Amino acid sequence: MRTATYFFIFLDLSLAVFEEPAVYPLPFLVTSVLEVLCLLVFFMRLTHFAKVTHRSVFWKDTKNICIMVAILLSLTDLATYGVLRIYDVRSIRWSRIVRPIFLINFAESRQIRRAFRSIRNTLPEITYVFLLFMFSLLMFSLMALKLFGERNLQTAEGLPYFRNYLEIVFDLYVLVTTANSPDVMMPAFDFSSWYALFFIAFVIVNTYIFMSLFLAVVYNNYKKHLKVGFGGGIV
Repeated sequence: MRTATYFFIFLDLSLAVFEEPAVYPLPFLVTSVLEVLCLLVFFMRLTHFAKVTHRSVFWKDTKNICIMVAILLSLTDLATYGVLRIYDVRSIRWSRIVRPIFLINFAESRQIRRAFRSIRNTLPEITYVFLLFMFSLLMFSLMALKLFGERNLQTAEGLPYFRNYLEIVFDLYVLVTTANSPDVMMPAFDFSSWYALFFIAFVIVNTYIFMSLFLAVVYNNYKKHLKVGFGGGIV
């Protein structure tokens, strides 16, 4: 039973690869039949669980409610998408975002639920570090706007350089990952090599200090909640 449940959960999640827009497109009829088959198996698994569980216990378990709601949403979306497709109306399969609910809420997925619960409990505790990081990013972006906004600098593509605040925030956010380094700093460096100090300070503060601090906080809190989850017998 557990192997079959995991197989159909994996099949249901894998349909996103073959549904439009798809990496390997399959006809809509094929993907819809496979999805209905998966939903039917999930419903039968839920029905079987209801037969061996007291009614009051079954309906008080939020996991069962989540699975039923996910099945109804998936069927509704599939039917709506099929009707719109008949009339050549473009739409999207918005119900695909609820498919991970099946992976988390079945009784066989205790370990996944524990990990998910640990992540959920960790998020509030890393919020303060994330807010500090965002404050630093916004302040450096404001400094960049003041430093370079009135210099009439241009990128290698001939576009205005650091004149729009939101674009600066995005470029510096990408610089935290070093994905656009050193391209993002070259127009300023060509204007004056002293401007390299701004980007060096930004990388030291945000990439090396804040990212290391953020990773440490996430790891320590996640490990703490994971130990609590296993020690407390959370299911």
